[in-house]
Amino acid sequence: MKAYLFEPHIAGLRCNLCRHHCIIPSGKRGKCQVRLNHAGELQSLVYGQLIASHIDPIEKKPLFHVKPGSLSYSIATVGCNFKCCFCQNANIAQMPSDHNGMIMGTSTQPEEIVNQALAGKCKSIAYTYTEPTVYFETCFETAQLAHHHGLLNLFVSNGYMSATALEMIRPFLDGINVDLKAFNDDFYRKYCGARLQGVKDSLKLMQKLAIFIEVTTLLIPGLNDNPEEIKAMADFIVHELGPQTPWHLSRFHPTYKLTDRGPTTVQSLTAARKIGLAAGLQYVYIGNVPGEGGNSFCPQCGKLLIERQSFYVIQNQIKDGNCPGCQTKIHGLYE
Repeated sequence: MKAYLFEPHIAGLRCNLCRHHCIIPSGKRGKCQVRLNHAGELQSLVYGQLIASHIDPIEKKPLFHVKPGSLSYSIATVGCNFKCCFCQNANIAQMPSDHNGMIMGTSTQPEEIVNQALAGKCKSIAYTYTEPTVYFETCFETAQLAHHHGLLNLFVSNGYMSATALEMIRPFLDGINVDLKAFNDDFYRKYCGARLQGVKDSLKLMQKLAIFIEVTTLLIPGLNDNPEEIKAMADFIVHELGPQTPWHLSRFHPTYKLTDRGPTTVQSLTAARKIGLAAGLQYVYIGNVPGEGGNSFCPQCGKLLIERQSFYVIQNQIKDGNCPGCQTKIHGLYE
C-alpha cells in the first residue's frame, strides 16, 4: 500500500512519519524496515498485516486512568523505528531488522479489527506491542472507523512520531502511553538509536493537543536509575505535562541483547516512586512487582479509589470521575 507522509528528495524519498525523517534511496527501506522506496513511491509493507491481536485488560498497556477494568482490543504489526537492546517484544518489533527484512502477519482490514473489538465487548482499540507509528496507515484508517462506533483509540508508543503524524491522527486518538525511556540523550543514542529531544517534543505537543497521556519508564539498573535523573524526569512531567499525569515505573528483567545485569530491585522502584511523588506527581505506579504499587489513591484526601491485583481491578470507587470522599476530580477518561 502507498504510505502516508513522504516527499521527494535528491537522494530518493524523505519519510516524514517519524522524527528520524529517513532519506530512503530507491529499493531501500527506512530505519523501521517496513517502509520501502519502490520506484519513487513510498510503500508500507505492513498495512493490515497483523502479527498480534489480543483482548487485554486495559491495565496491561499500562493505562490506569482510561476506563479502568475494561477490555482493550490490542493489535500490532512487525517493525519498530527504535532499536532498543532491551526490547521486551523483540521477536516481532525487531523481526525485519534481525531476519533479513522478514515480515509476517495476517492480512486484516480495519473493518474486521473494529468488528473483533466490538464482538469482544472491548471499550477501546490499543495499537501496541510494537511502535504504532510504523503501521500508521492501519492505525489511522482503523481509528477513524473505531471512532464512528464509539470505541476509544489508544497508542502505546515510544513517542517518536513526527508532529505532522501526531496532528493527523489527533482527531481520532483519545489517549497514549509514552515510554520515556531515560532522561539523557546518551542513553537514547546508545541503547535505542534515537534522541531524547524528539520524545520530549512529542510529549509537549501531545499535551498541547489535549491528548490524554500516561508515561512509563522501565528502570534499568545502572543505566537510567540515577536519583538525579529520575528527579529530572519527574520534574519534566510535572512542569510540561502536568502533575496529574500518571507515571508508571516498571521493573526491568534481562532480555534480548541486554543481559549483563539483573532485575530492578523493589527498593529501587520504591525509591523512584517517592521521588516522583515528592516532585509533585499525583499518581505514580510501580509495575511488574506484587504489592500496592498499582493502586490509585485520591491526591486530595488519600482515599483508596481503585484496588488492583496485577492487571485486574478488584474494586473501583470512582463515581462520575470524582473521589466519593472529597469530590476531587480524578484525572482520566471514565465512563
